[in-house]
Amino acid sequence: MSAVRRSPPTAPFPGLHTPAAGFDEPMAMLEACHDRMRRSLGLLGRICERVAAGRVDTAVHQAAADVVRYFDQAGPHHHEDEEQHIFPRVLAHATDAAVRAAVMRLQEDHLAMESQWAKLRTPLAAMAAGHAEGFGPAQMEWARAFADMYAAHLAVEDTLVFPAAAALLGEADLRCIGDEMAGRRGAPRPGSQGAT
Repeated sequence: MSAVRRSPPTAPFPGLHTPAAGFDEPMAMLEACHDRMRRSLGLLGRICERVAAGRVDTAVHQAAADVVRYFDQAGPHHHEDEEQHIFPRVLAHATDAAVRAAVMRLQEDHLAMESQWAKLRTPLAAMAAGHAEGFGPAQMEWARAFADMYAAHLAVEDTLVFPAAAALLGEADLRCIGDEMAGRRGAPRPGSQGAT
């Protein structure tokens, strides 16, 4: 295998593609998704900077396509993972009122973020298709609001809810969560033949 690496066409916007944890480690998989979300949000911020500077080029259009693809595909899967597999189990086991309140807030956040994404997606998709004229100061403000919502949301998950889940859930719970997450995606179950 060659040690030479070539930069992708979107070199001004590096760091989008990283290996992920597998379904046999569902909490690590969710944490890795948080890292990719932060990189995608950082990419969105750099798109806004380039638009504000009048430096829209092919790399900006490709970066917009990457952000749209991420928040259209991986983002919803991540929210579903939390809503269906993590939050109900934490609520079922947690006695700490702060943890329970945080989970309820995170569920509300998901709805607010989905609404904000629906507003931002159309002008960002137009940018991905090469049409930057519809992405101006209002859309950049929407992008900032979207990124701010996510930053606050991820901080609560990383510092309170995910540590609580790790403390509350045993190996059997985690195996079950990994199986459920894989099943929703039509992927091989952890530990099954052919799983990667």
